[in-house]
Amino acid sequence: MANRYAAVAITVSGIRLALKLGARLAETEVYCYAKYSGGLEDVPGTRRIFAGPVKELLPQLFRQYEGVILFFSLGAAVRLTAPLLEDKRTDPAVIVIDERGEHVISMLSGHLGGANRLTLQIAQLLGSHPVITTASDVQGIFAVDLLGSELGWRADSFAPMKTVSAALVNGEAVAFLQESGEPGWLPPEAVLPGHVRLCEDMAELREAPFSAAIVVTDRLLSGQEAAALGERAAVYRPRSLVVGLGCNRGTPLEELEAVVLDTLAELGLSLLSVRNLATAGIKGDEAGLLALCAKYGWELALYTPEQLNTVALEQPSEAVFKATGAYGVCEPAALLSSGAAGLLLKKKKSGNATIAVARVSFSRQRGRRDE
Repeated sequence: MANRYAAVAITVSGIRLALKLGARLAETEVYCYAKYSGGLEDVPGTRRIFAGPVKELLPQLFRQYEGVILFFSLGAAVRLTAPLLEDKRTDPAVIVIDERGEHVISMLSGHLGGANRLTLQIAQLLGSHPVITTASDVQGIFAVDLLGSELGWRADSFAPMKTVSAALVNGEAVAFLQESGEPGWLPPEAVLPGHVRLCEDMAELREAPFSAAIVVTDRLLSGQEAAALGERAAVYRPRSLVVGLGCNRGTPLEELEAVVLDTLAELGLSLLSVRNLATAGIKGDEAGLLALCAKYGWELALYTPEQLNTVALEQPSEAVFKATGAYGVCEPAALLSSGAAGLLLKKKKSGNATIAVARVSFSRQRGRRDE
């Protein structure tokens, strides 16, 4: 898809403004109602002309674009889009702009769909007033359902989000525990409210009185921990694990995948927290490794023998050296890629593969609390 956004206008003034926006907002396709497009050929800008009712056009735009910008009244936008709504995690961002361009309104998918961010961007481009009504944005606090999104963090489940978000914006006690991941999770424009308690460990969190909790960890919660938190806790998985893999030539995807999944389960670590795989450069064309990375969206970090040999190993292997030029693959690759001082799992051999796991080294500074 060449463009990310669709701008739809059905009046003369709206069409002029939509074309103006299309020229300023990259990756925007402008749709103009045929009846009022005549006589506007002198207005610069690429456009698509549609003759049928806008009601018939919108379903296609909802499927095709990540953001839909409507240049007509908010009431009409609500009525036209209501039958198309499915899920806040998949619905596109919907922005409404009056035909004079005075107000840019974030109407739908403000957080997950990016409508709030897009609203601010468009308002700046058009010199308009942005209208955002989500409680967290109005209060200047962080949005629970967007926590760490720019860092690649992923939630275990969105089921608790409503409970946790409600507690956060209503001033109820919220416990926050970060066991792994980047420390800079708090957006620069947001503040950490006084009713959010930063906990040092799970024991402190479980003892703290709270209405809701946020846990950032690459560790799988025990049954006892999960039961104690219940549906009051949003669990986020940071991209904090590196898996070092070595394998014999031709090892299939299925075997490599089983080794990774079984190993993480044994360690009590979340698959969602794997940032990347790491291995020797000569494995850069290994079909099984490439297929595994493609299946899970992982990058594959490759290292030369010289790089791998800079890492001191407890048990250097002459056999591996003869095959690769390095005295080890999975352990040094995991350490080099993660920047860690040690391994969560030292080399383990399983069938045709060897595996090691390291946790990415992040600064341990906590999220700031603004005065």
